[in-house]
Amino acid sequence: MKRDMAGLVTKACVMVLFALAFQSRHVFAQAEFKPWGNLDGIRIKGQLMEFNTRLVVVYKDWKKIHFTGKEMQRPKYTRTSGELQEVTTMIDSLQFTETVKSNSRGSATVTIKCISHSDTTVKGVYFNVSLPANVYLASMVRSNDGAEQKLDQSNPNSDGIYWYNNAKDIGLTTPAQSIHITADTMAAIFDRADTGKSQKYVRLYFPVCSGELHKGQVFKRTYEIKVTGTVDQSPVTLKLDTSVQGRTFAGLGGNFRIQNPKVDPEVINYCLQNLRVAWGRVEMPWSSWQPDSTVDPMTGDTSKLDIRVKRAMQMAQQLKQWDIPVIVTAWFPPAWAVEGKLNMGRSPEGIWGNPLNQAVTPSIYRSITNYLVYLRDHYGIEAQYFSFNESDLGINVRQTGEEHDKLIKGLGAYFLAHGLKTKLLLGDNSDATTYKFVYPAMNDAAAQQYIGMVSFHSWRGWDTPILQKWADIAKQVNKPLIVGEGSIDAAAWGYPDYFQDPSYALEEINLYTRLLAICQPLSILQWQLTSDYSPLKGGGIFGNNGKLEPTQRFWNLKQLASTPEGLFYMPLINNKKDIISCAALGDNGKHVYTIHIVNNGASREVHLSGLPAAIKGFNVLVTDEGTSMEKVKTIEVKNHQAVFKLQERSFTTLASN
Repeated sequence: MKRDMAGLVTKACVMVLFALAFQSRHVFAQAEFKPWGNLDGIRIKGQLMEFNTRLVVVYKDWKKIHFTGKEMQRPKYTRTSGELQEVTTMIDSLQFTETVKSNSRGSATVTIKCISHSDTTVKGVYFNVSLPANVYLASMVRSNDGAEQKLDQSNPNSDGIYWYNNAKDIGLTTPAQSIHITADTMAAIFDRADTGKSQKYVRLYFPVCSGELHKGQVFKRTYEIKVTGTVDQSPVTLKLDTSVQGRTFAGLGGNFRIQNPKVDPEVINYCLQNLRVAWGRVEMPWSSWQPDSTVDPMTGDTSKLDIRVKRAMQMAQQLKQWDIPVIVTAWFPPAWAVEGKLNMGRSPEGIWGNPLNQAVTPSIYRSITNYLVYLRDHYGIEAQYFSFNESDLGINVRQTGEEHDKLIKGLGAYFLAHGLKTKLLLGDNSDATTYKFVYPAMNDAAAQQYIGMVSFHSWRGWDTPILQKWADIAKQVNKPLIVGEGSIDAAAWGYPDYFQDPSYALEEINLYTRLLAICQPLSILQWQLTSDYSPLKGGGIFGNNGKLEPTQRFWNLKQLASTPEGLFYMPLINNKKDIISCAALGDNGKHVYTIHIVNNGASREVHLSGLPAAIKGFNVLVTDEGTSMEKVKTIEVKNHQAVFKLQERSFTTLASN
């Protein structure tokens, strides 16, 4: 009996500790702070009470304005805990250190330290809080004297300022959402218009410093931001249409470009052993394969191949051992193959990469083909597809759409004439936004036989109409579509602590779910399943020498990769697209169905209908900040319907049982 009581007490203690940990997870980590120094809002019960902050440096007459933003500076980001985050960044000669601490529910403290590294004159340095106009434009404004007035943005002065007030705190209140900002000192707070733009934001400016700044001067300001609002927990209705079977999904893929030979192998092995990887993309180190056009690596001493070439070929061989088809992609060309001085980065004019030297086209074709033949004959891998990485941008071969079309026809024919089955990727674009790059080849009937798949990278361009264009391109050329590089922030290598942020993990899987629903890709190839952008932590990755272990991002990927191979995309009607992202896949013949759902807000009930009679239930898998692909329950299907609850800010997968 004592043992039973002790067990009950122990179990009760564990439950209390779990409840406290769960509560703590929701008390803190609420401020949506980005690693470039901007807040996107504060969450209450998982729902984002939206606003945006940025640091703004204004010069004379507001004609020159610099501010913090994504890919605009080179910030240093640290995330010491869920509730404390810090960014250090530079704007001109001004160094900013911004610390954000999540407090109790709906509150965050922002501390800004500004150091001038040279003598300079500014009209002002500001902490800018931008409120969505569709929420706050008709709000009441209250300052520290208690007086209230209706927000008026109808009559700006010559500086574009609607109103200003000497205040220490200010609050804006609407029926749906309110915000209260308290500064550490009295200052002239003002609301200024965006010149020449529609009123999308109410932009409040809190001064940090102004006038003549001298080298070594330090300024410090602290602001507390509190938000309240109505939390939307209304049900979502989803309706599956099994009468339409779209393209097939092979599964999650990965990029395996070796960049850190000391750390990469352990991460790669872990991912291959713990994920079902459907496609792999490896590098062709072209500049190392044939640095001298007069020396043919096929006729020399092949035992003396450059180590980077050996590693890349061994990587392709390792993927073959797992029965993973391989795409070979070239980043860096040899100097002899391009026009002008070899440019491995961005030129002072802002141009990336180099065009291919058309005068040596036969040598270019021969060099690439010899690499693929060598890979086949010595390592046993015939590449399914070949591409130049992001040649629309120039990372690092730069092409026009017409040159891309010409390459597909010329190199594709050369592959065929020399016994290779390898075809070309159409695109392999840097972003979804540059879709026009593929139009010449897409509309060229002579290029079609050499195109194997359509590819773009998901770093930018997530609007539904843009993503739909890629689905349409794949449909027009009647080829599969892949996302050749999947992720959400191309600069995140510069602030790797961000990879551990739950918001990053959820935003990434949210995009992937939308890609599935809109583009119907054959695969999304994660960038990367190596130590670069790794979904693991520890093991020496980015200097973290702790135990190698999975992160929330890894469990998201594993949950996505658990989708059975070869299911067909099916329409899934969703009445809350602004909060819920979802994608459905199934096979009517096998009676197998998988539904992926990302909840970007508060917990809510789901009413799912349109389910086939053969399905009696689903296993429910969940990944979120505190749950790692756990089977949390089994739900029953009755009368072609199922009802269940989504956890807040979570990735949920329904797998038919």
